[in-house]
Amino acid sequence: MTITQLQYILAVEKHLNFVEAAEACNISQPALSMQIKKLEEHLNVKIFDRSQSPVMITPVGQLILDQAKITLKDFNQIYNLVINEFDGLQGEIRLGVIPTVSPYLLPLFLKNFHEQYPLLQLQIEELTTEKILEGIENGTLDLGILATPLGSIKLREIPLFYEELMAYVSPENELFEKKYILSNEIDLNSLWLLEEGHCLRSQIENFCELKQKQNIISQLNFKTGSLETIVRLVDKYKGITLLPELAILDLNEDQKHKIRRFEGEKPLREISLVLDKNYPRYAVVEAFKNSIKQSLPTNILTAKPKTILSLN
Repeated sequence: MTITQLQYILAVEKHLNFVEAAEACNISQPALSMQIKKLEEHLNVKIFDRSQSPVMITPVGQLILDQAKITLKDFNQIYNLVINEFDGLQGEIRLGVIPTVSPYLLPLFLKNFHEQYPLLQLQIEELTTEKILEGIENGTLDLGILATPLGSIKLREIPLFYEELMAYVSPENELFEKKYILSNEIDLNSLWLLEEGHCLRSQIENFCELKQKQNIISQLNFKTGSLETIVRLVDKYKGITLLPELAILDLNEDQKHKIRRFEGEKPLREISLVLDKNYPRYAVVEAFKNSIKQSLPTNILTAKPKTILSLN
C-alpha cells in the first residue's frame, strides 16, 4: 500500500469517474486504474463498483476512504513541520472561504498578500461552513475563513473582525421611511434570505427569531446562495433583507440609501480564521491574520462587541 494509491482512490471518490480522477492526478486513466486495482488486490476487497455509472463506492470502500483521509492528513503534517521549521512562508496553502465573506474580503487583502509572500501558492475555494469544516477535518483544507464561534474542541478559532448586520430595504417597504428599525418590525413574508446551509441565514433566523415564526413565512422557499441576487430581488420587489457590513461597501450610492441600521445593540457577526488545533504552520497563520487585519476599514477593525450572533 502506498501514499500515491491513497491519493488516487480519494481522487476517484471526489470525481466518481476514473477518467476525471486521472486527469486531476496528471496521469493516464489506465495507470490510475492499475494502481487502484493493485491496492484492492492487496487488501482483498473492492473499493469501487465499476459496473455502475457514476462509479459507486462499496461499504467497505467508504471505510477505507475515510481512513485514507486521516492517513494523508497526518502524512502531510510531516512536510508542514519541515517547511515551518526552515521557511514557513512558502509552499501551498489551501483556504476555504464562506460565500458571504469571499467576494468582499478577498479583493481587500489578496493583492498585498501575494506581493508580501510571493512564495506562498494559494488554492482558494468558496464553500459553505459545513464543507470547510469537513475539509479541515480530513486535511483537504489548511485554513478556513468563516463565521464563529463554532464550539469545537478540535479547532482553533482566531477572530479577525466583527461586522454589523444592517437592513437593506426596498423604497416600497414601509420601513424605508424609518432611520432606525427593530427586528420585530420586519414583515417576515417580505424577508429574503439565503438558502439553508449558509451561516448568515442561521444568524438572521436567530436575530429575527424566525425559528419560532417560520410557519408564517412564505418566501423562505426561495433558494439562492448569492447576496447579490437577493439585493436585486429587494430592488425589484417590496422586500427587505439583512446584509453584512463588508457587503455594503460594494453597493452603489443609490443602494446605500436603502440601508437601515437596527435600533439599540447592533447585531454583529464574528469572522475568524479557523484551523485544526494541531496545525503546525504558525508563520502562515500569522501572515493571514496580519494581512487581513491591515486591509480592513477602521470602523470594522475597531468594532468591540458585547454579544455576537449565534450560529445555532
